[in-house]
Amino acid sequence: MIAPPLSLYVHLPWCVRKCPYCDFNSHSAPDGAPTARYVEALLRDLESEARRAEGRQVETVFLGGGTPSLFSPREIAAILDGVAAHFRLSEDAEITMEANPGTVEFDSPRAYRDAGINRLSLGAQSFDDAMLSKLGRIHGSDDIARAYAQAVEGGFDNINIDLMHGLPRQTVAGAEADLRAAIELGPAHISWYQLTLEPNTVFHARPPEGLPDEETAWAIQDAGAELLAAGGYEQYEVSAWAKDRRQCRHNVNYWLFGDYLAVGAGAHGKTTSDAGVMRYYKPLNPLQYMQAVVAGETGAGSAPLGEADLVFEFMLGALRLVAGFDERLFAERTGLGTGTLATAAREALAKGLLERVDDGVWRPTLLGRRFLNDLQAGFLR
Repeated sequence: MIAPPLSLYVHLPWCVRKCPYCDFNSHSAPDGAPTARYVEALLRDLESEARRAEGRQVETVFLGGGTPSLFSPREIAAILDGVAAHFRLSEDAEITMEANPGTVEFDSPRAYRDAGINRLSLGAQSFDDAMLSKLGRIHGSDDIARAYAQAVEGGFDNINIDLMHGLPRQTVAGAEADLRAAIELGPAHISWYQLTLEPNTVFHARPPEGLPDEETAWAIQDAGAELLAAGGYEQYEVSAWAKDRRQCRHNVNYWLFGDYLAVGAGAHGKTTSDAGVMRYYKPLNPLQYMQAVVAGETGAGSAPLGEADLVFEFMLGALRLVAGFDERLFAERTGLGTGTLATAAREALAKGLLERVDDGVWRPTLLGRRFLNDLQAGFLR
């Protein structure tokens, strides 16, 4: 099998406060987290992961969380120095860090830029202060504008703003107001996604009142798509919009079934070799992760992907993309013949969820993007 592009994910697991909708591996640390000890564990983990890379070039690095900006610029620099020491980085590597706009959580953008971060993702979620309170956020709308301005002044020209829609009692006008506020700032990228009630979250156990019904949610999405397009943003994925083709290369590699190495508590990785495609993961709890790394145990488990898993996992990502996918890429990255897609693709085509736009190129229709879960489920065997 031909090895696809390679990325690196680094998980930094702490937040000031856990949001009620969040199902990521994040842990509250209102009085501070053991960041120095954790960085030391990451550096050991990076050395181990370098052996897994086997000299392959790393195209993108993503520092996610949690709230990575709770780590100081000096600590972020130490992590990225470790990356540079152990991996062969692409000259134009995209290096992203997630940050929250609150002053407690984000300081010295210039120092983060100097540390090596060249793409910043700000977790705004909404510009409505009342909505931010409902979502459990500790920043206000003024903090978002201030953090964005500071990031630009600090040398960032590739900034993403994360926004949510389908919020409690949110109207079409309210969602449009959020988007207008984001567009006015002029970021290169906007991630605009619907609030979902994920298992093991506070919102799943106690859903907030007034969540929009299906028709209102679709009306919000439809109106928002028009607004983003008018603002010069092109949709390339179901929840991602970019100006001047500044797509998130790291996420595109995920969606097209690329490889990625995993560093940090609960991080998941995927590698491709002649032996097939393998997924692996790290210990979930930060304390257990640090203890395991010190003991020389840098993995919690791994498993090869069988044929059914390969089909579904490739399609799970590729069908999120507006442009769809090429059958030849499917064959190259799964090692399977395109005939394994035939039955499910025919059924999706008949339902109007999928269309063939070129020789061997398939993409979801507008209806398919609206009912994406149904389209993806058609490839689950």
